[in-house]
Amino acid sequence: MSKGRDGGLWAPQRRALTAGLVLTITFVASEALAVVTVMPVVARDLGGVRLYGWVFSGFMLGSVVGIVLAGREADRRGPAPPFVAALVFFGAGLAIAGLAPTMGVLVAGRVLQGIGAGAIPSVGYAAIGRYLPGSLRARMMAVLSTAWVVPGLAGPAVAAEVARAFGWRWVFLGLLPVVAVAGSIAVPALVRLGPPETIDTESQPRLIDALRTAAGAALLLAGLTLAAGSGEVLAGCALIAGGAVAGLPALRRLVPPGTLTARAGLPAVILARGLLTFTFFGADAYVTLAVTSIRHHSPVYAGIAVTGATLTWTAGAWVQARLNETWTGRRLIRVGVVIVLAGIGGMVAALQPAVPAWSALAAWTVAGFGMGLAYAPTSLMMLRKAAPGQEGRVSASLNLADVLGTAIGIGVGGAAVAATAGTDLRLGVTVAFAITALAGVTLLAVTGRLPAGTGAASPAAEPVPAPAPGGASP
Repeated sequence: MSKGRDGGLWAPQRRALTAGLVLTITFVASEALAVVTVMPVVARDLGGVRLYGWVFSGFMLGSVVGIVLAGREADRRGPAPPFVAALVFFGAGLAIAGLAPTMGVLVAGRVLQGIGAGAIPSVGYAAIGRYLPGSLRARMMAVLSTAWVVPGLAGPAVAAEVARAFGWRWVFLGLLPVVAVAGSIAVPALVRLGPPETIDTESQPRLIDALRTAAGAALLLAGLTLAAGSGEVLAGCALIAGGAVAGLPALRRLVPPGTLTARAGLPAVILARGLLTFTFFGADAYVTLAVTSIRHHSPVYAGIAVTGATLTWTAGAWVQARLNETWTGRRLIRVGVVIVLAGIGGMVAALQPAVPAWSALAAWTVAGFGMGLAYAPTSLMMLRKAAPGQEGRVSASLNLADVLGTAIGIGVGGAAVAATAGTDLRLGVTVAFAITALAGVTLLAVTGRLPAGTGAASPAAEPVPAPAPGGASP
């Protein structure tokens, strides 16, 4: 595909790629919004409220494996092979989740969905970074955010109605034909891209490191759940320590050196993305629970909050696309995070009986706009720093931080909810929101180490340093 600057995203030489990525994001968005909406119903039916957070965290932990493998294969063989594998895993996960007899089986199906869904953004970012000029990347990010609009408008309401009329299982099973149709359109476009001209085989991430990272995160979340939900503090702390020992060395080999210490440049970008998703999605997972179980409104009513946040996220993405030539990425991220924090504060206030329940819908709608401002600039910074032939690997690092931030944010909140499930659920959800706000404040401190310049700037890409011996970060 031409790398020239002629035409826009819908020019003949780019039209198939744009349409394929948009359709793919559409079915992923439909699944994500549907699951968030119906999970309170699923938890009541399967009787597994203590595994509520694991339905989301399991998905994200599976994504770790999909992200690493897809990034590696996109750099070696092009984007099409990992994309096809992603569709197979995602479809299998939908089938298992839709037929699940217990909450544990549902979590297993979500892990498979996560493997498939994790591969998709790595493939997408690699394709964008490799085949689109810098002048079109911010616009492409906004277009992909727009792919959430239709699922955001109709998804929560449709999912709630499907669950009411046919049962929640069809929320999963009904998406299988959509996956098949979207794949049939996207795969040919990705096949035509082919492998990259420059292939970096010396520092490819390893599957074993992805598995160790996922296992470490799983142990961490299990330890939090055990300590908070069952009161077995010593056993929980042992699992948390085991997760750190198993996962941290592997994680350090999968991300640029200095990521965990917020080294200026690309490492700080990767860390910032993890903190951003911890902040927003760690709170987002408990918005519908707060509205339905604490304020006692229907899933349809709670779905309005999800829809509002989706629409304002898209609006924020288009605003950043217009501002990225004049505002620095740092400024966009800072403003966005402050708005997200305001939304979280509004959600905490909305938990109180004296505050109108509609304020929760308004608060989370506001938070979505902030996320739209802040999310895409981290992707653009990453693409600016990716050297030719390493787009897949660097994209995998960003998406790894993405899903780990989300999984741990949701998991920590899940531990707080589990600890208060039988006593004071309002307190548990309040603690969950407070923890995500703390992550947002930390992110504000990290923004000073992000790369300077606007999103439209195209400085020379920096090669990603090879991991130090033993995975140490100098």
